[in-house]
Amino acid sequence: MFRPAGHGALIENLNDIQADIVFIKNIDNVVPDEIKEPTVTYKKVLAAVLLDAQQQIARIQGLLDSEEVSDGYLVEADELFRRTLFTLPPEGFEDLSKEEKVDYFRRKLDRPVRACGMVKNVGEPGGGPFWARNHDGSVSLQVVESAQIDLGNPAQKAIFDEATHFNPVDLVCGLKDHNGRKYDLPAYRDPLTGFITGKSKDGKDLKAQELPGLWNGAMADWNTIFVEVPLITFNPVKTVNDLLRKEHQPE
Repeated sequence: MFRPAGHGALIENLNDIQADIVFIKNIDNVVPDEIKEPTVTYKKVLAAVLLDAQQQIARIQGLLDSEEVSDGYLVEADELFRRTLFTLPPEGFEDLSKEEKVDYFRRKLDRPVRACGMVKNVGEPGGGPFWARNHDGSVSLQVVESAQIDLGNPAQKAIFDEATHFNPVDLVCGLKDHNGRKYDLPAYRDPLTGFITGKSKDGKDLKAQELPGLWNGAMADWNTIFVEVPLITFNPVKTVNDLLRKEHQPE
């Protein structure tokens, strides 16, 4: 059966939205009226973090576009990546020429930006925030789903099991650069992060090759920031029994 399987297909929908900033939340994360205030507050927090990061990125881009890029500008760019975007350069970066370093920073800065809310891990099924090594050798923040991890590898399973936080799918996305130019979002997808899952069709079991997930593989080449948000903002309803949780009971 051929179809665009997985929520990664939604990157095309997101790409059609002509907005500066888009808020994304899982449809099964249902918040009753009496506890909506923390959710609203932390949506604003995530947006503020995103806007602050965009301003910092725009400032560094301006420095790197100067006629004469000083060594101090490169130090500032490196500080931004290490302290705000938590991205480490590939091995051997220090041995690159000044022009190669400027090119690397320009390329890494000129990308969509997202701030991702993360909650404390309480054993819900799904993925979480991790550091991952990218194809260019850099290390950056990535949302990783359990289906992407080789749980048969004891070392990888231990890393996944010891994760302190969980991904509730609570994103604020910046879709334009500092000049107001819209990014072509599919260009920042990692096509190698698709995965195979077990599905059923007409009562028959089948394997489905899914597209890179929306918030993991489809946004793999975004600048990413993780922000801890309160657990009260995460109230999933994946089964009817979830409605028995105290958060969903009327006062």
